[in-house]
Amino acid sequence: MGYGELRVPTAIAVTGADMALPAQDERTLPAVVLDGLDRQPLDHSLAALQTLIDQHGHVIVVYSRAVPPVVDQRLRTVRSLLESDRIALFQPDLPPLAIAVLARQLRQLASCDLSPGVLASAGRLLTHYLHAGALLGSVAKLDRVPVGLKSHAKSWVPGSQFAVLAHPQPQLVRIAPDARLAGPEFATSMLVARGQLQSDWVSGDLATSWRIQGLREAPPPAESAEWWGTSRLIEFCTFLPDLSVLYQLVTSVRQNICHWCGIDVIGDRCVFCSATAPVAPVPELQQQRAHQHQLPAG
Repeated sequence: MGYGELRVPTAIAVTGADMALPAQDERTLPAVVLDGLDRQPLDHSLAALQTLIDQHGHVIVVYSRAVPPVVDQRLRTVRSLLESDRIALFQPDLPPLAIAVLARQLRQLASCDLSPGVLASAGRLLTHYLHAGALLGSVAKLDRVPVGLKSHAKSWVPGSQFAVLAHPQPQLVRIAPDARLAGPEFATSMLVARGQLQSDWVSGDLATSWRIQGLREAPPPAESAEWWGTSRLIEFCTFLPDLSVLYQLVTSVRQNICHWCGIDVIGDRCVFCSATAPVAPVPELQQQRAHQHQLPAG
């Protein structure tokens, strides 16, 4: 398939065991589970992240915006105290199940010959190929996806169910025989997480209309109820399952050198040091010096 293997792969970390999905293939690396960040002493968190850096060189933490605020604060505190540009905190605006799927895709790619900066940047790229949503028993407390007043009113009618697409384009429809959500225009697999809602609409009507080629189930992440505003849900996410396809997508994008920390990246923002590409191109020689010496180029 044209991709090599790194001897010491970049660590892909998640903030709970429920976000560490089973391996997609034989090359998928295990997730590092940073559990209990909101309960353990600070020095314990510091030691855990320092050990990961020592063992792997770089760490990419993928986590949901629905985690308790103290978890996000702990991660940022540890990164600051360690004064490390080797820790990337990646918190895309996706529902929790999609976060878990994305973390697994990065675990697949971590076995390949991708540099840490390119691997971290790949997370932003791969979000464009995810379709994430849920079937909800109520949208009364849903505040992360635009919801009209009529939908709010109807959500109080007993038995009402709503199909909501959160990404890539928000969409909300009330479940009826003709209910449809805009789906992917390419072949995908689907992961389904059933909460406290009984329905076959996702695995039946939706999977059929989206021409899903493989469907599996997983327990719902702990943050799902908070993200969607209800535990009466069935969360779903479609994704590209094959490592060869993921690798081709990532390696087909032009690589740049971060003008601040000097690592290879794709896109206009370095996930490790958070620097954005300057408006004016950095001179080639200056880029090379930054890459060779790992020093600021500006």
